[in-house]
Amino acid sequence: MLFNSFVFLLAFLPAALILHGLAERFRPAWRLPVLVLLSLVFYGWWDPRFVPLLLGSILLNWWVARAYLGTRRAVLIPLAIGANLAVLGLFKYLDFFSDLANLIPGLDAPRLGWVLPLGISFFTFHHIMYLSDLRAGRAPAFGLVKYALYIAFFPQVLAGPLVRWSEIMHQFDERPYARPDAAERIGRGLMLLTVGLAKKVFLGDPLAGYVNPVFQAAAAGKVVTVAEAWQATLGFTFQIYFDFSGYTDMALGIALLFGLVLPQNFDVPYRATSLRDFWRRWHMTLSRFLRDYLYIALGGNRRGLALQLGALFATMTLGGLWHGAGLTFLAWGALHGLGLGAGVLGRRAGLRVPAMLGWLLTAAFVTLTWVLFRATSFEAALAVFKGLFGLAPAGSGFKWRTIAFAAAVATIGPSAWVAVHRLPPSRLLAFGFGLLFVIVLLKIGDDANYEFIYFQF
Repeated sequence: MLFNSFVFLLAFLPAALILHGLAERFRPAWRLPVLVLLSLVFYGWWDPRFVPLLLGSILLNWWVARAYLGTRRAVLIPLAIGANLAVLGLFKYLDFFSDLANLIPGLDAPRLGWVLPLGISFFTFHHIMYLSDLRAGRAPAFGLVKYALYIAFFPQVLAGPLVRWSEIMHQFDERPYARPDAAERIGRGLMLLTVGLAKKVFLGDPLAGYVNPVFQAAAAGKVVTVAEAWQATLGFTFQIYFDFSGYTDMALGIALLFGLVLPQNFDVPYRATSLRDFWRRWHMTLSRFLRDYLYIALGGNRRGLALQLGALFATMTLGGLWHGAGLTFLAWGALHGLGLGAGVLGRRAGLRVPAMLGWLLTAAFVTLTWVLFRATSFEAALAVFKGLFGLAPAGSGFKWRTIAFAAAVATIGPSAWVAVHRLPPSRLLAFGFGLLFVIVLLKIGDDANYEFIYFQF
């Protein structure tokens, strides 16, 4: 069930809000079980066969947490984390490693072609965050219903944001509609939902029409012209931003409708003046996870420069592999690891880069490396790179207007979260957002409805 579908916007979401509101008003003790049930229905709408996988992961990890607190057997936590990663690996990486093995002459490893369960990467990381904090003594025990809602809460189960238990568990105990700011939260939630949907429908999806044909041609071995290469590369740079940040805005807005505040995930990343600054603004909750649960665990910056550079490289390379089971994702992550390492060396040497130059260098690096992220193979990426660097026919028909408008929206002004919370409540504002929502619905009914990019991760 897509956030940008009629079945979600006009059926599931209104029904869920009514059921949640009735439970909150007349049976407060039922509120959390109702949200868990709604989340399972939402998750199972795509493929009910994977609901037992989600439920099994919740039950197993909750049981391990209780067993650990009861016995203090330290081995339980690493075993559980290993089991979570093993399940993720079976579904997401088994065919990838089979393909690598088949590069060896004489080997014929089979490909199983298993369907990747939606959200498995995200709910696996939620389990890991909680179990790691439990072992470190930072997390308490929670009841099964609360833990299930933490893992499966439907606005964030499929593509984040990655929410720490400490950011949301205490909110489960509140009476959200009894708060003095309940109406304001609902209003701002509707605004965020509308803004995110508009970003997806009016900016992300139209850019897909400029991007997909070029990368499909590159994957088919066709020559990509200079105009096509720049159109596809710049188009994807802003497509992925509006697609993913639009999803996040919708997730945060929907959560507010149910009285829950999720962490922000984007802070105008294309205004970053360094690669480190970019990763503090882009997919912020993933960056935080990689820093706190992988980079620091590998030594971080506490054990010398060489280990710090190695930890950065390993963290970003594994972060690239997390995004997709392919060598192009691995290379994308590795390049970002090298770029972050170069930034560390530059700061150690006292190198000061003017803000404008830093922005240009960062924008160029991020834009060029997106080619590896989007291309289906190194050969396809090479075809696009040839066009970018003028090693192909010039071509014509560069669609610059939509890209220029997208670039302006992505770099000028505040993030959607900040903008929505700055706007003062007014009837005119409510009318404007209501009208925008209707226009978006008409657009959804008129055009192709693209799936969110991050659903594949």
